[in-house]
Amino acid sequence: MDQTISVVEIVLRLLAAVVCGGIVGWERETKGRPAGLRTHMMVALGAGSFTLAALDMAGPGADPVRILQGVVTGIGFLGAGSIMQSRGEVQGMTTAAGIWVVGAIGAACGSGDYIMAAVTLAFAFTILFGVKKIEDRAFQKEHAEGLITPAKDDGDRD
Repeated sequence: MDQTISVVEIVLRLLAAVVCGGIVGWERETKGRPAGLRTHMMVALGAGSFTLAALDMAGPGADPVRILQGVVTGIGFLGAGSIMQSRGEVQGMTTAAGIWVVGAIGAACGSGDYIMAAVTLAFAFTILFGVKKIEDRAFQKEHAEGLITPAKDDGDRD
């Protein structure tokens, strides 16, 4: 790599990744989800570290994008581990998506693109808090009006 990144910049990038991951993880922690504060912080830190390593290795014949592809795949695998299926109901999709988005935020921080990281974090935070409130109001109203009726379990198992 033609330009070396200073130790201070490395620390700032990784600290930004940890803080951003912590913000999303805090929301998940307050909801009592299995992947909470520490998990999201670690995913963001790992993605940021791999991104920094990829940038450091960039040079003649090196392709840092291949490292990022591996990071994205690995984070997808972590997210898949948080998805559970039980009695026809799938749970953990928001947690899996959060882990994936936090990985992207960590990679953005690792590359030094703080604006992308901040905008992505703002969108994620808005989705987790704002959209949930809209969903709760909309679906609560529909339940109250009888527009949506939950399926009843009649005990039959095929």
